[in-house]
Amino acid sequence: MEERIRTLLEDSKADEAIALLDLYRAEGNAMDDKLYYLLGNAWRKKGNWQMAMNNYLEAVAINPESPARQALEIANEILDFYNKDMYNQ
Repeated sequence: MEERIRTLLEDSKADEAIALLDLYRAEGNAMDDKLYYLLGNAWRKKGNWQMAMNNYLEAVAINPESPARQALEIANEILDFYNKDMYNQ
C-alpha cells in the first residue's frame, strides 16, 4: 500500500492517493504512521494545510520519530510566515 501511495504522489495524483487511503481505512484496515504521513503529504499537495497537519499529528501520535514530525514543523513555519488565518479554515 505504501509504495502505491508514494507512486501516486510522485505522479501528482493526490486525489487518487487520498481516495485509496480513505477506502483502505473504510475497509477497517489500521493506518500506521507512514500511511498517515503520506496522507498528510497528499493533502499538502492539494493545498489543504489543515488536513495535512491533522494527518501529520496522527502520524506523530503513533510514532514520535516519524518524518511527519519534521513535516509538521515545516508546515507550522510556513503558515506562521504566510498567513495565520489559514489555521481557521
